[in-house]
Amino acid sequence: MDIDQNDPKNDGLEQADATDFAALGQMVREARKRLGWTLEETGRRAGIGRSTLSKIENNQTSPGFDIVRRLTTALNLETPQLFLQSGLSDISGRRDVTRSGEGERKTTSTYTHELLCNDLSSKSMLPYISTITARDISEFENWIRHRGEEFMLVLEGELMFHTEHYRPLAMGTGDSVYYDSDMGHCCVSTSKEDAKVLWVSLERR
Repeated sequence: MDIDQNDPKNDGLEQADATDFAALGQMVREARKRLGWTLEETGRRAGIGRSTLSKIENNQTSPGFDIVRRLTTALNLETPQLFLQSGLSDISGRRDVTRSGEGERKTTSTYTHELLCNDLSSKSMLPYISTITARDISEFENWIRHRGEEFMLVLEGELMFHTEHYRPLAMGTGDSVYYDSDMGHCCVSTSKEDAKVLWVSLERR
């Protein structure tokens, strides 16, 4: 379903659930009274209507995140503290971007890797694009294996996906596979050009 970003009801793309903001009204009321402000003055400083502020204080509405941000600024409340006390302590805001062709390069005798979103030093998933330069399984000294699970999508070309427990799997552009990466595995290109794949690895805890 498409989201209308011009609809004020969709501030911040989605609205917080009323139960998540059960403590918000009390916090806002206490902060407002501590500053000695009326509903009208607080609403004016935050850029929201008096009636809306009154409903927030009385837990009669679930405000969008944009309105929450306005209130935290006007009332000098720290956003992390606000969400923590509102029962949203699990909110995370990490983001990492890799522009096209600007990933970190790693080259082995069989693959050329481009590591994506590598500024985050601690993350559960490891995404990377690889060019398969190997043409025969004999080019691998040992099976590749590492603890966890892995997803692979063929972006270009054709390859043969070898694993220690299954017959070789022929794959082409658009094909994908999900597998346990602690099972020995390796890929060799079978097309004229080197195959290129997207890998997403998830380490099993």
